[in-house]
Amino acid sequence: MSESLLAIRPPTALSGASFPVPSLSVPWRDPHVVPAAELAAYIGVLEQACLDNPQSADLMTVLGMAHAVNHDVPRSMEALEIAVSVDPDNFWASLKYAELHYRLRALNRAEELTTTALNLATNGWQLSLARRQLQEVRTLKRNSIRNLSWKMPIAGPVLALSATLLAVAIAFMWR
Repeated sequence: MSESLLAIRPPTALSGASFPVPSLSVPWRDPHVVPAAELAAYIGVLEQACLDNPQSADLMTVLGMAHAVNHDVPRSMEALEIAVSVDPDNFWASLKYAELHYRLRALNRAEELTTTALNLATNGWQLSLARRQLQEVRTLKRNSIRNLSWKMPIAGPVLALSATLLAVAIAFMWR
């Protein structure tokens, strides 16, 4: 990271003396090119930062995202749950927690959490992100086979099919 970027970057919980900022690259650009060792080191630094700042929903959200990039769903879910419980009014924690549910195809919960994030949006960009995610959740929910609900009684068609099969079986037996 260049010196000019370090000069204009606002200080965060990760930029203290124990966490040198240049060693923390941002692996979110393309998670497929981040080496596993680097990601593990990044997760370790984030876990330590979360221990040092247990009330930081932002750090827990980033930790949850890092675990998700590492394909560690239970830890990602736990970190994002903690982030949402620490600060229920945090847009990013709510949006990323909803996104994890969306990726796991827990669509009803994802829709609920994305709606919460939509209500927490504070600017147009956040609003557009939450709306797009909500649209994707609802589209998948509408088109998904998993979300079928049996609102139509099926006793009639089952009885008709059974009667037809019985009639065919009796017809073959009389021959």
